[in-house]
Amino acid sequence: MAGGGAAPPPKQEELQPHQVKDQLPSVSYCITSPPPWPEAVILGFQHYIVMLGTSVIIPSALVPQMGGGNEEKARVIQTLLFVAGINTLCQSFFGTRLPAVMGGSYTIVAPTISIILAGRYSNEADPHEKFLRTMRGTQGALIIASTIQIILGFSGLWRNVVRFLSPLSAVPLISLAGFGLYELGFPGVAKCVEIGLPEIILLLVFSQYLPHVIHVAKPVFDRFAVIFTIAIVWLYAYILTASGAYKNARPKTQVHCRVDRSGIISGAPWIRVPFPFQWGAPTFDAGESFAMMMASFVALVESTGTFIAVSRYASATMIPPSVLGRGIGWQGIGTLIGAFFGTANGTAVSVENAGLLALTHVGSRRVVQISAGFMIFFSILGKFGAIFASIPLPIFAALYCIFFAYIGACGLSFLQFCNLNSFRTKFIVGFSFFMGLSVPQYFNEYTSVAGYGPVHTGARWFNDMINVPFASKPFVAGLIAYFLDNTIQRRDNGVRRDRGYHWWDKFRSFKTDTRSEEFYSLPFNLNKFFPSV
Repeated sequence: MAGGGAAPPPKQEELQPHQVKDQLPSVSYCITSPPPWPEAVILGFQHYIVMLGTSVIIPSALVPQMGGGNEEKARVIQTLLFVAGINTLCQSFFGTRLPAVMGGSYTIVAPTISIILAGRYSNEADPHEKFLRTMRGTQGALIIASTIQIILGFSGLWRNVVRFLSPLSAVPLISLAGFGLYELGFPGVAKCVEIGLPEIILLLVFSQYLPHVIHVAKPVFDRFAVIFTIAIVWLYAYILTASGAYKNARPKTQVHCRVDRSGIISGAPWIRVPFPFQWGAPTFDAGESFAMMMASFVALVESTGTFIAVSRYASATMIPPSVLGRGIGWQGIGTLIGAFFGTANGTAVSVENAGLLALTHVGSRRVVQISAGFMIFFSILGKFGAIFASIPLPIFAALYCIFFAYIGACGLSFLQFCNLNSFRTKFIVGFSFFMGLSVPQYFNEYTSVAGYGPVHTGARWFNDMINVPFASKPFVAGLIAYFLDNTIQRRDNGVRRDRGYHWWDKFRSFKTDTRSEEFYSLPFNLNKFFPSV
């Protein structure tokens, strides 16, 4: 009887662990291989739609507090889109050359609110005048703050910092760049659950199940899942609005659920080209500039994690430190351009667009350059751009649930280079993850109860310099992991292997791996003038 129904013993190769891969396999189009033009244009449009979420959420939160109405809000959104398009093109041509969309940054929001609440603007009676004065104050602070990214990036200082990054210390940084944004996920969906939940379910069905049920010659459902599902749910939201489903709903519910409540379409001009200093000459305040510089540094650290995730999903090799430094320098230039135009926000790598690379399996550079074209085009044609910008925000929150999860998972995937049976590895990963969630939780909870952060002195700028970094989950986790990984038993040869440091040796210098040249070298023979080391 024994062994009658037992399974055959596993074959030897089945017991082998999965192979470690320098580049992510099964990506349909990698960084240097563009899809056919029609497909590339639709994919580019999809990236444009996805980055609209952040571009609408940030001005919608800030502009009313600054004293601006719908017209100002529409103009700030247009400006943010226009600048995002320029910065995305700069980053993909001259920066890291990765398919990274450069959008707004949530980290910059806190010090911006501090500027809005500054005493010198509170006595301004005219709301429009107050809006202009606070906008010029944020422009001044951002102009100064951009220098920290430009200097750290182009001087080679950040390159030297990144050289000591191992797969082990990169895991918490990248993972929490995705998972750390959980507050923007389901809590946003729940603001209008009858729109948000169908979007999550449909996106799951279209991207994960349908491709395996309906076999089409080309992968249509998973690649264009975002466009299909947004169209369906947006139409459904429109029908709910038109049929009067929200007639007697609370004003807050109406804002989140109705398709006609954003006020962006009515406030947007037909055609308008944003231009530098459109709000007037920037004003400068030393304290606010210091606070903004700290936030700018935190945004730089977060973007470093997202850049590495983008390089993974584009099926490129690990990004060399010199190229990453170059990208950070261009991110600083992006923040400076944004400050000149007056977006009231900095520049960071869009985490949701990095997640979209994973969903579509298309990591092509051309697709993201096309999406930058859409950003610029629709920011000039105000009314048309405003139609898409008025998609209800719970739909975007539903997309975030999937995209941010992909970036979190990308961080975890770097554990394949580490020894997971080492107690040192377990401690560093566990402790940095835990503190990366726990410390910001304390700072954010304290702020929501008291109305100000745990560090509360008379100098608001000093408070921001401490409160902003410790409220950022990827920053705290990345800092702790980086410090522990570079100080605990560093000299030990076995530890070097445990932390996966040897896997990235060949990418630490630009010249040691030929693939670096293929993925990251500058166009138009610019490498002759700006060599990567």
